[in-house]
Amino acid sequence: MSNATKFGKVAVLLGGKSAERAVSLDSGQAVLDALLRSGVQAEAFDPQDRSVTELVNYDRAFIVLHGRGGEDGQIQGALEWLNIPYTGTGVQGSAIGMDKVKTKQIWQGSDLPTAPYRIITKETDLDSVIAELGLPVIIKPVHEGSSVGMSKVEKAEDFAAAIEKATQHDAVVMAEKWITGREFTISFLNGQPLPVIRLQPPADVAFYDYEAKYQRNDVEYGIPCGLSESEEKNLQALCLRAFQAVGAEGWGRIDAMQDEQGNFWLLEVNTVPGMTSHSLVPKAAKAVGYSFDELCVAILEQTLEGTA
Repeated sequence: MSNATKFGKVAVLLGGKSAERAVSLDSGQAVLDALLRSGVQAEAFDPQDRSVTELVNYDRAFIVLHGRGGEDGQIQGALEWLNIPYTGTGVQGSAIGMDKVKTKQIWQGSDLPTAPYRIITKETDLDSVIAELGLPVIIKPVHEGSSVGMSKVEKAEDFAAAIEKATQHDAVVMAEKWITGREFTISFLNGQPLPVIRLQPPADVAFYDYEAKYQRNDVEYGIPCGLSESEEKNLQALCLRAFQAVGAEGWGRIDAMQDEQGNFWLLEVNTVPGMTSHSLVPKAAKAVGYSFDELCVAILEQTLEGTA
């Protein structure tokens, strides 16, 4: 692939220091292998082991750092400072997207449907939370991805343990109303939605958790997703508005639910989604004809925009 030389020397940013380091190493290796197969001069770069100042030796960066430090605007800011083009969402959109509460506030302010929630602190009256949101609820750390530290709470007496689990990962914790229904994920490539995927974890899994995402092989991924054509179009349009509202760009993913009344609810945005064998963006891209290698090159091509 001779035109791969246009990319110059590419740093594939992987690993990092977040709770999602292991997933990032898997994703990053998959991306690195794909770029090398495509003739791109790419190298792995783990910011846990090297100073980001060394990135001045590269022409561009493919960010596959999940979680804090990689998905929250920090590495994007460093790359901006060094004047190095990079994949995906910019500093502001990354910072917003990593904060589940800020994301929800922007969606609410944009009249986009998102599940009701409350921020939980040590002073929070849990009875008032239950009165407002009902049971079950899902407890989430506000600044983690990959379902790290999340728990479904069905009984009031289980609240404290769920909050304790979440606070091991984050000082800020939220309770979100549990939505019973079907879960969908909508991937984006070049800022446009790909086919919707329906996620169906096995019956013994309460929700699409870390283990279901990365370790199990019995989660069902529905493409087509089982929605009518008009419903799928509506969900794609809703998620595109949600993606743009937080300032996300290029590629990414939004997770959503459809409740038993047929209403859609936005859950969260992923600005650096997984790129492993289990991951959802590659599955969605494959449905419209992209091989994994072609997908990685297409994402990298976003770094050429605005350059001669």
